Amino acid sequence: MSLSMYQASVPVFARSLNMLSKLLTKAEAHAAANGLSPADLLEARLAPDMYHLTRQIQAAADAAKFGVARPAGVTPPSHPDTETTFAELQARIKAVLDFINGIDETAFMGAE
Repeated sequence: MSLSMYQASVPVFARSLNMLSKLLTKAEAHAAANGLSPADLLEARLAPDMYHLTRQIQAAADAAKFGVARPAGVTPPSHPDTETTFAELQARIKAVLDFINGIDETAFMGAE
């Protein structure tokens, strides 16, 4: 049984984005339960040379939309990287999930 480009991309990215959404929900609840500033948490870095959490989410969303759009031969939506809240990041994840799940499997034919 061979693995199609659709199977190697859409379900993988969708699963990752769904998990990322759940982690953001937990992070938001953690901030609220511990009296932390949501903005401070979203600007946090695990190491000095890495992107802050907001940019990490934006990069993951971009990787998913471009990783699916290119082999399918479709134009991905544009996102201006202006998110500053948990709600805005969740909306971006949802928009990318809607986009990648909306591409028909037949669009990947011959993309191998």
